[in-house]
Amino acid sequence: MLLHLTEILLFAYLASCVLYNLILSVAGRLARKKKTTELAADANYARIAILVPAYKEDAIILSTARSYAKQLYPASRFDTVVVADSLESATIRQLRQEGIRVVEVSFDKSTKAKSLNAAFEQLGDDYDLALICDADNVLEESFLLRINQAYQEGHYAIQGCRVAKNMDSPFAVLDAVNEIVANHLYRKGANALGLSSSVIGSGMAFHYPLAKSILKEIQATGGFDKVLQLLLIEKGYPVYYLEDACIYDEKVENPEAFRNQRKRWVSSQFVYLRTFWGKGWQQLWKGNLNYFNLAICQNILLPRMILLAGILFCTVLAFLLQGFLWIPAWGWAGVFLLNIISLLLPLPRLFFTRYFFTALSGLPKAVWIMVSLMFRLKGANNTFIHTKHTKTEIDNPLLDAARK
Repeated sequence: MLLHLTEILLFAYLASCVLYNLILSVAGRLARKKKTTELAADANYARIAILVPAYKEDAIILSTARSYAKQLYPASRFDTVVVADSLESATIRQLRQEGIRVVEVSFDKSTKAKSLNAAFEQLGDDYDLALICDADNVLEESFLLRINQAYQEGHYAIQGCRVAKNMDSPFAVLDAVNEIVANHLYRKGANALGLSSSVIGSGMAFHYPLAKSILKEIQATGGFDKVLQLLLIEKGYPVYYLEDACIYDEKVENPEAFRNQRKRWVSSQFVYLRTFWGKGWQQLWKGNLNYFNLAICQNILLPRMILLAGILFCTVLAFLLQGFLWIPAWGWAGVFLLNIISLLLPLPRLFFTRYFFTALSGLPKAVWIMVSLMFRLKGANNTFIHTKHTKTEIDNPLLDAARK
């Protein structure tokens, strides 16, 4: 009896995770791509502050900051602001010589939220929009134009489409694919169903006074974006996903970098599930489905690689032990197939012809890392884990393929 009850509960949980992802995947596939209209000659150009927290990013920050000068946006209507945390004096001097505004900070315990709050304190209030980027992020040349257009249409919380900057190793390819799938499900698919998009941590633009007030409430070390999106929803600002505003993000190249990055992400997911569990249900009773979706539904989901491994394991076990189990093996096989469909629907055709086997070669190692991390999460959310960046060039053929 206990065995069957455990089996049923496990099947119900894993099948629910798959069904959730599948619904969003199909919704994202059926959704019409939003058409971007050209700005009129007399259009209003919001004053934008591009905020770039940079912790020990001397290798990349100069290239990043210089790239923003290529924006097809009036130069007088935006400023690049580098929040320099533990940068070398020579780097800070070069940034200032380039005409880039630098806010120097120093903390006993560095976090992105602390850096952003320090920048807001020094910048004053002469801006309409705050765009938050990471030190390795490069913006597509029309990014600010598209963000401004969405803002003029009344959107006060906007998430751009973060895509891979590089695809030069199996882990980078897996990371790039993960970004494509996450964008499709939790941003495009969510918006298609009338839900708020989730935010990613960079490529996010907010009404400046709104961002300034909300950031003051955030003290998180890891996963500050999860707190940020819930505060936005609570104040009545759903996140609009802007699919055609691309921001390039460096992807991890090796297992160690992958392990460190995912440890922070997975830890923050489960910490915030526990933190907002009660409030998430309270908000659902009040009719706030967006809050419940972001606080409960997305945090209770198993990470996609662990979900894939878990369902595969259960399916194989079901075929081996089907004489002792209540749920037939074909039931597990069906859930496994639906999970695969939910992951493959978002991917462009070029992935299958050019990158499929590269991704496949790195998948077993990545899955093993993700599974092992589930037993090593203690304290990870209270530790600042820095990912080093070095890439300055953009090489992502999948982006062009996805747009065709």
